[in-house]
Amino acid sequence: GIIADSLLGSAPLANYYLMQTENASSEYRIEEDNWVAAMEYCDSLGIDVVNSSLGYSLFDDSTMNYSPSDMNGDVSRASIAADIAASKGILIVNSAGNSGNSDWYHITAPSDADSILCIGAVDYWGEHAGFSSYGFENAENVKPNVSAMGRSTYFPGPTGALAQGSGTSFSSPIVAGSVACLWQAFPNKSNMEIIKAVEQSASLYPGHNTALGYGIPDFWK
Repeated sequence: GIIADSLLGSAPLANYYLMQTENASSEYRIEEDNWVAAMEYCDSLGIDVVNSSLGYSLFDDSTMNYSPSDMNGDVSRASIAADIAASKGILIVNSAGNSGNSDWYHITAPSDADSILCIGAVDYWGEHAGFSSYGFENAENVKPNVSAMGRSTYFPGPTGALAQGSGTSFSSPIVAGSVACLWQAFPNKSNMEIIKAVEQSASLYPGHNTALGYGIPDFWK
């Protein structure tokens, strides 16, 4: 996003491919298959950074539902595909989900994949946004990894006028763009080295919690 004198996005001059894998009228596991196909296509195109504002947990057919214990990075086909993409050098940034105020409460797949960045949401004051999904106590991997502005976040609306929106679908692309800029500055680093640097720059590191992960990253650092 870039609007003269009004808005500068985190990586407005990057080159983008836009892929739609979601069917907004229903929720079935086939959408995970669509997501996997998109990752395969990204790999074929040589994509460096992926922002994904999708999450899967509960479906229209309850027999497809995941349980919170499934959110370990090794059950959802999308999460497995995310780790495979990471092994090929792609850096995936995924929304933590907006279930913080719901019965589900926790992050959703594929943000549970261990080799990607899962992004929570904070407000203007750096406090956890209540809707932002939580990770798990004593989990092997810290999730969310980090958090960014996701409540009343500015973005260009359909007409070009500035609007505000809330959700981890706003915090995740902010981090994805910042990651792209950081990686551009250090092109010889691997995707996992970039992820580690982002985590180590964050406001709570080496501490962490289930709401913000390692906290708010400092990309200048």
